[in-house]
Amino acid sequence: MQNTLKEKLQAEYTSIEDLSGGCGQAFNAIIVSPQFEKKNTLARHRLVNSALKVEIAAIHAWTPKCFTPEEWQRKQSEAGA
Repeated sequence: MQNTLKEKLQAEYTSIEDLSGGCGQAFNAIIVSPQFEKKNTLARHRLVNSALKVEIAAIHAWTPKCFTPEEWQRKQSEAGA
């Protein structure tokens, strides 16, 4: 999934966490992409879901958190403060 996100969305950072205890049915994801600029949350999720259409079809629960590079940098700075 990470390779697909990097390829299709030019994701600068991705983190995908399996929450299902190893069965691969529930995931949290952090995706940082410049393609999210000037898009609201719904539009960002639609971009991600479109890019991962095949993969998401086999997953029970998918929770993406989408950030622009600037938003991600700000979030990282706040977390470190």
